[in-house]
This record gives sequence, C-alpha cells and structure tokens, in this order.
Amino acid sequence: MKLPVSREDCQAEDAKDLFGRYRELFALPADLIYLDGNSLGALPKAVAARLSRTIAEEWGNSLITSWNVHGWFDLPRRIGNRIGRLIGADKDTVVACDTISINVFKLLGTALKLRPERKIILSDTGNFPTDLYMVQGLIEFLGQGYELRLVDPEDVVDAIASDVAVTLLTEVDYRTSRLHDMQAITGKAHHAGALTIWDLAHSAGALPIDLEECGADFAVGCTYKYLNGGPGAPAFLYVRKDLQDQAASPLSGWWGHAKPFAFDLDYRAAEGIARQQCGTQAILSMVALDTALDVWDNVDLQALRRKSQDLSALLIAQVESLCSRHGVALAGPRDMAQRGSHVSFHCPQGYAVMQALIADGVIGDFRAPDMIRFGLTPLYTRFVDVWDAASRLARILDERRWDRPEWLAQKAVT
Repeated sequence: MKLPVSREDCQAEDAKDLFGRYRELFALPADLIYLDGNSLGALPKAVAARLSRTIAEEWGNSLITSWNVHGWFDLPRRIGNRIGRLIGADKDTVVACDTISINVFKLLGTALKLRPERKIILSDTGNFPTDLYMVQGLIEFLGQGYELRLVDPEDVVDAIASDVAVTLLTEVDYRTSRLHDMQAITGKAHHAGALTIWDLAHSAGALPIDLEECGADFAVGCTYKYLNGGPGAPAFLYVRKDLQDQAASPLSGWWGHAKPFAFDLDYRAAEGIARQQCGTQAILSMVALDTALDVWDNVDLQALRRKSQDLSALLIAQVESLCSRHGVALAGPRDMAQRGSHVSFHCPQGYAVMQALIADGVIGDFRAPDMIRFGLTPLYTRFVDVWDAASRLARILDERRWDRPEWLAQKAVT
C-alpha cells in the first residue's frame, strides 16, 4: 500500500478497509484512540451479554449441573481448538488453561524430563521477564545443575549447541517488536537435539503462525491481548501431537487425571492434551474468551498481517517526521517483515510523555527504561487513528505538555 500523506488519505483508506466492519464489533469510546491492544484487547460487544446469560441462567439456574448441561467441563479443550486455528496447530493440540507463567513452568519441566542428559535452557535478553523468572525458579527448585544461558536475540541461532535441552523464546519481542524466525530456530534446535518452547504472547492474533509447519514442540500464549479475552483471561499451551503422551506435566492436578471423578488416590495422566490441565479453571473467564473468539471465525490472517504492516509503516513514518527532533527514535527493525504488530520508540522522558498522551485521548503504554509503545490491532485500529496519534504526540513534545508533576509521578502499572 502507498502510505497516506494526509489525514484525508487515511480516511479514504479506512473507507475501503476490509476490516472496517470488525471495528463495530467492539465497545470503543468515540473520543478515544486506543493503541494498547497489545497489552489488553478491547471489549467485544457480545461478551457482556454472554457473561450475563451465563451468570443468570447457567450459574444462577442450572447451578452445578452446568458442568455437564452447559459444557463447562469441556470448555478448555473446545477453546483450545478455536485458538489452534489461529496459530497453525492441529486439532486437539491446544488447551486453554492457567496463565503463561504456569504453562511455562509445566512445559519446561516436561522438556527437561525429555532431555535428562542435558542441563542448559537457552533464552535471550529480549524475552519477557516472567518467562526468565520461571526458569530461574525452576532451576533453583530442582537443584540439579541446570543453567539458564542468556544471549542477545541476534545470537540465538549460533548459541544452539549440543548441550542445550530446550530453547525458550518469545516470538515477538515485547519491547522492540523484533520477530524471531521460528522455522529457522526450531530447525536448528532439532538438528542439535534440543526441544523448543515458543511464547506467542505478542504473536497470536497479531500475525499468521504455523506451529505445525515449523515443527515446534511446545508453545504458550495469552488471550487478553490481540485475542481480546479480557483482563486475566486464560492462557493456552500447545504440545505437538507426537509428544503428547510423553509430556508428563510436573503439575499433576486433577483436571489432568485420566478419570478425575473416579477420585483415585494415585495420579494417572489423561491421554493427549488433556493431561496438561491442572486445577479447576475459571469458567466465567473461559466463557468471555469463548465469545471473544467469535470475532475471529472468518478473519483472513494474511490480510490482517498486511494491514498491520501498513499501520506500522504509517506510524513510524509520521512519528519520525514529526518527533525525531525531540530525540524520539524507532526501537527494533525497520523492515516490516521482521516486526510484530506493535511499534516502540525510544523517547526522553518517555513515561511522562505517555501519561500526557493518554490524558490527550491516545492510550499507549511505556516500557522501561525509555520506550513509548503503541499496539496496532488491525481488527479495530484505523489509519486515521494512527495519523491523529502521531500528531498529538508531536504537539505534546513541541509544547512540553509532558513536563508536569502529575505526569512525572510514576504509577504502579506503566
């Protein structure tokens, strides 16, 4: 697409946008530009009604019989299959459950048991910190000489050696949006005899993924970002079909038991992906996520990717044109094919600048030490939103609107 050069051009692009009708499915305040769907997706309008019905009719009237009558018990696997279509996973290889952190712990324990002769867990310095924290906690807990080996993102392929048990990498860097080559890294890992765990937190719903084509062993992801499942929505995990009955989760909860309602005193793992479940899941959150996924039923992920790249290119061009004189500089690759669907900029006084921008009706976020970040969610982000956001950012910088005590005082959540 030729980049718009005026606000009128942006409006013309929005008028012919194939995704224009999707925006109407979301509850978006008319006076707000929301560019933080990479942290929390917008509310699909249908979710509130579905939750109300579930509370009043299912929980309220059917009570505990809802586990059977309304299919509550099967929701994690049904939702898993819906997510599977969006990440290139075969049927019954994905389950929605728990959080990314818990799922990372489970899959790390599984992978290490499958490679007992190896002690190295390889990750990179761009990984989301909670993934690294889970590795550190597991290593300390096991106490068997395991080691977390951290390298720069650009050095991952060369660092995959014969002593590596498993790689744990986030496909899209949460700060810079740099995109790892999943196929190349997975191929190198398998050649070295290592397993792979991919974190898809900033990938699922943002770009096409093909776990089966890449040969990935394991994956985790969240659903409250691009998939719009709501705050604290269930995470998901993927286990390749041929590994499922070897994959013994270290968290052997009753939902992963072969016969949970037999109430055996000894654990017997269920077959397939069901064994990756642990405890009772949060059904109201599952219901919200299930409804949110309705939006995705007919989405063309290749077209979604093209719009994401066009939005990113426009934002980068406008911010660099209007704001570079204030020291604002792009973080991450310039090549759109090497990026995810958010854009970050290094920005002096970035936290205060973002707070002033939010007060001016443009919601993005801040990531330490100096990045202002904008999530571009093609289902509901318009080209005119990007144009206006860049213009307001420039005005805040030009007029030093950020230099006020209330914007400089940092809040708990950035």
